[in-house]
Amino acid sequence: MKINKIIIPQTGIKGLKENWKSDVLAGFFIFILALPLSLGIAKASGFPPAMGVLSAMIGGLITSFFRVSALVIKGPAAGLITVCAGAVAEFGGEETGWKIACGVIVVAALVQILIGFLKFGSLSDFFPHSSIHGMLAAIGLIIIAKQIPVLLGDDPTMYKGEGPIELLMDIPKFVVQSHWHIAAVGLLGLLVMFLLPVIKLKFLKKIPAPLFVLILTIPLAIVWHFRETEPAYSLVTIGDFWGTININADFSLIGTFAFWKYVFMFLFVGSLESLLTVKATDNMDPFKRVSSYNGDLIGQGFGNVLSGLLGGLPMISEVVRSSANVGFGAKTKWSNFFHGIFLLIAMIAIIPFIELIPNAALAAMLIFAGYRLAAPKEFIHTYHIGKEQLAIFITTIVLTLVEDLLVGVAAGILVKMIFHLLNGASFKSLFKTNYTINTEKDITFILIKDSAVFSNLLGYKKMLTKLPNTQNVVLDLSNTVLVDHSFMEFIHHFEHVFNEHGGNFTIVGLENHKPFSDHPLATRKKLK
Repeated sequence: MKINKIIIPQTGIKGLKENWKSDVLAGFFIFILALPLSLGIAKASGFPPAMGVLSAMIGGLITSFFRVSALVIKGPAAGLITVCAGAVAEFGGEETGWKIACGVIVVAALVQILIGFLKFGSLSDFFPHSSIHGMLAAIGLIIIAKQIPVLLGDDPTMYKGEGPIELLMDIPKFVVQSHWHIAAVGLLGLLVMFLLPVIKLKFLKKIPAPLFVLILTIPLAIVWHFRETEPAYSLVTIGDFWGTININADFSLIGTFAFWKYVFMFLFVGSLESLLTVKATDNMDPFKRVSSYNGDLIGQGFGNVLSGLLGGLPMISEVVRSSANVGFGAKTKWSNFFHGIFLLIAMIAIIPFIELIPNAALAAMLIFAGYRLAAPKEFIHTYHIGKEQLAIFITTIVLTLVEDLLVGVAAGILVKMIFHLLNGASFKSLFKTNYTINTEKDITFILIKDSAVFSNLLGYKKMLTKLPNTQNVVLDLSNTVLVDHSFMEFIHHFEHVFNEHGGNFTIVGLENHKPFSDHPLATRKKLK
């Protein structure tokens, strides 16, 4: 039987010569997605709107020359809106808060580079998936809450300083005091964002939803004379973009607790979300390339240093644009580079056109992005994995909404550890690996004892990744007291990759374990 060998695209100049047509086309479509989203993310973050475009430009033009993932798109992301907005507000708001937040971004980026060089990229595996997804869902809810008044055209002074729960409770007030022209544009944009992906018309499938929103809402803003009849906040304001680009980072509060709190939050959320995106994009890659997490963090870190210094937002590997990049047929990192080129051209040639974009249209795009993070299917999916996962997920969401991201994630981790202890795992085994390795003939037997859970996963991952993928390996879990969802998900992904590269990896010993749900990767407890 003939096996078709996958031919991996070349890198560098050879890759450009070989794939420039597909990468230019993909880069152009990603540019169309990135332009309005970058503007909206920056505005929602308390940064000058064009600074979001600056961040995306750097993400394309600079990071593409580092050892980053082949198909990811670097740029500002909705997931960091809450951290950015929180930093700007805590540091005084307006220009002062923005510039100090930029200083925080630079320091966080330097730490990010250090983490990459020290090869600590795998530390992301320590955090339980249910807590991470709970954090992202909470961020989605916060984005929705903060963008509803923008969508309706309400005066920003009405809701300045309000938290997400207060904003949601004030929705009736926002509806009553909305500007109907602005609200109509925003609601139309929202309708398009939700309906376009489900309309089964072939020609519409080729139009990115944000582009369709702009096609419909910009003419309305012109016909209804937004510039003359509506408040100044109704349209995007770019101003002197090239004059704004300077050394804008302010390090004057580097000695304060608040400064370092946000350094950690930028580092934590940005790195986690980025690494999750890299992992997801690798799974979508038709050429089955495996990215270097550490290399990606280093490239991203250098991009963030430059972005922060010049006044831009922090960038990450952004999941929506990266998945779209795969769908548009990108082959190499040059698609990310070309999306940066098109953004550069836009900021040189069409700023007057960009300033016709209604902010309500951008709010519609962000609300849709928030919905994707906090969609009901996420709650249902988590419940199907196990009730204990749902408890961790909801705990993280609630504490994030009430307190902040760090408290929410910490609470989720604590709840998960308590569940593990209640289900028979010893406290010592939560952090320590316990296994034996024996080789008989051409088979390597690995026997894992005690517990195999998220908090000791790094040790097991380090051991397993050292195995030559040409071996026959049997992983025996018969002596484990507890195997949690994070470990199950990792080990099944590892099995797939190992076998795909020519090895033979087999998992045995779970027959006497009771799963916590019908989900194939549910947590399992050994029967007594």
